[in-house]
Amino acid sequence: MPAIPSLPPLSFSDVVTALRAAGCVFAEDEAELLLGTARTPAELAEMVDRRASGLPLEHVVGWAGFHGLRIAVEPGVFVPRRRTEFLVDQALAQAPDATVVVDLCCGSGALGAALAAALGPVEVHAADIDPAAVRCARRNLAPYDGRTHAGDLFEALPPGLRGRVGILTANVPYVPSGEVALLPAEARDHEPTAALDGGADGLDVLRRVAAAAPGWLAPGGCLLTETSERQADAAVAAFTAAGLTTRLAVSEELYAHVVIGVRDGNGSATEAPGPGR
Repeated sequence: MPAIPSLPPLSFSDVVTALRAAGCVFAEDEAELLLGTARTPAELAEMVDRRASGLPLEHVVGWAGFHGLRIAVEPGVFVPRRRTEFLVDQALAQAPDATVVVDLCCGSGALGAALAAALGPVEVHAADIDPAAVRCARRNLAPYDGRTHAGDLFEALPPGLRGRVGILTANVPYVPSGEVALLPAEARDHEPTAALDGGADGLDVLRRVAAAAPGWLAPGGCLLTETSERQADAAVAAFTAAGLTTRLAVSEELYAHVVIGVRDGNGSATEAPGPGR
């Protein structure tokens, strides 16, 4: 019986054309990544089809670049954004000697992994309410002996962490409920709603984190979260109301807004170093 002829492998031009037709803005960059990742022509064709159908590129290839690391991501898990690297940099500048790191609303665990990689040997914990995210974070934190926990915010953490946390990151959902439907399809259709929807004004989870954070921070410890430009003043107010000395750090290049709150050595307000707005 004669062999069934196989289709010729896709060329770079073929992949770019298919991605452009699907509306991918950075078709050339994505084509290079897919061609460099696929192990066989059949796998490449499958990857192109999945990307053209709207699946996030990071879910197609299985990882996302973040702060110099390859962070494993899985379908249904929030993809770390490049702008969030600014939050990592702010955390490292604020608490370069931190020995205990906690990543709440951890998603893939990208923040915890990036901080552990930069700080050296640290005790790192990550928590999320989504079991799929916890599984993904466990994989990404394994090289740093990180511990993962499933549950709602601080309820997931071991009580022994109270008063010991040097860096507490919480990349909380901050999209107002009424605007979730307006998000790009990649996020709206392929990432968990719980990782996007922040309530009526987008700050429900942020307020809960800010209110409880001082009891978990070590003296001099800091809480950092990302927000939008229009929510920044309200987010700063929530941190301040919790008794943290607060500043807003902004990266115009990345369009990133990070709120930083510090607990002083006596558990009250202190001056947070660094530029703010």
